[in-house]
Amino acid sequence: MTTTAEAPVVVDDMPIDEYHAHPSLSSTGARKLLPPSCPAQYWYDRDHPQPPKKEFDYGHAAHKFVLGDGPDIDVLEFDSYQTKKAQAQRDEARDMGAVPLLRHEYEQVQAMAAAIRQHPIAGPLFKPGTGIAEQSIFWTDPATGVRCRCRPDWRKPLPGLTLCADYKTTPDASPAAVSKAIEKYAYHQQDPWYTDGIYAAFDPSDVRFVFVFQSKNAPYLVTVRELDQQARDIGRARNERALRIYAECQATGIWPDWTGPVTEIPTIALPTWAAIRESEEYLP
Repeated sequence: MTTTAEAPVVVDDMPIDEYHAHPSLSSTGARKLLPPSCPAQYWYDRDHPQPPKKEFDYGHAAHKFVLGDGPDIDVLEFDSYQTKKAQAQRDEARDMGAVPLLRHEYEQVQAMAAAIRQHPIAGPLFKPGTGIAEQSIFWTDPATGVRCRCRPDWRKPLPGLTLCADYKTTPDASPAAVSKAIEKYAYHQQDPWYTDGIYAAFDPSDVRFVFVFQSKNAPYLVTVRELDQQARDIGRARNERALRIYAECQATGIWPDWTGPVTEIPTIALPTWAAIRESEEYLP
């Protein structure tokens, strides 16, 4: 029996809460299925979304100023959230779906957006009117039949090429720190995931995915990078494994932890680097 995969769908202006609630697998979800997380953690987090965190406010607000799309910004005329009045207004803004920012925080994200506009690569890349922000894309992975989704920060169609840019704010935007962040947060999975979604939905001649990292500290320096081919290949292989895990968990209804069903207690080793170092020092 032959089944027809659900066709790709592109949605403009989808509310972010509706996007996150959609019954499909995102790049973030795929990363949570793999170590150091596990399917059980993914399943729990899916049904128990985390409350808003202050450290995310800068990123959401910067997206608004840089991309021209995102939640409303509510500027609070306080120096801090130490008073009950400030805390009440902050909570009220969150309840209304806005991002609360103190006056000095608001001025900071404006300065960050100005630094982006002045950057020789990021400025033209994010030039208003040249791209599409926060477009929701849904497609079916042909190998597993899993319904997938992505929401590119910025999709810029060009003749014979589509640029997909992901904008991230960070305490340290130096290339060395960016490389570590890519490994720590498995951002190398994001590139092939979004690229696959764009190919499925738009069938362009070529897609290039670029990361735009910006420091949250003055002078708000910017690092624009593409992954090398090895990192991209590893990311794609990780995605393929995550999709297989997701398909199996959906089929069985079992979302295992790191160990899975076992009858014997597994052994555990030191990290490889520690085992080598300590073996040389302590073992004859």
